[in-house]
Amino acid sequence: MARSLKKNPFVANHSLRKIQNLNIKEEKKIIVTWSRASVIVPAMIGHTIAVHNGREHLPIYVTDRMVDHKLGEFAPTLLFQGHARNDKKSRR
Repeated sequence: MARSLKKNPFVANHSLRKIQNLNIKEEKKIIVTWSRASVIVPAMIGHTIAVHNGREHLPIYVTDRMVDHKLGEFAPTLLFQGHARNDKKSRR
């Protein structure tokens, strides 16, 4: 379900403040965050944001095509190990 248009998109205040400070200083640093629910806004374009996936922080370089998506969409939490091998003994 989409968020109401009356409300602004959710962005964690601490992340947005860090990005705005980096934009003013014109610096490029990795921003570490646990906020997977934050929406990517145009101010984040060109920055690298390390998003927590439950085990580690995955660095994500934000491009213009990622705007209006959530940070958690780009940091998968599950690692696909592959399907179980065909074991005929287990079918008996």
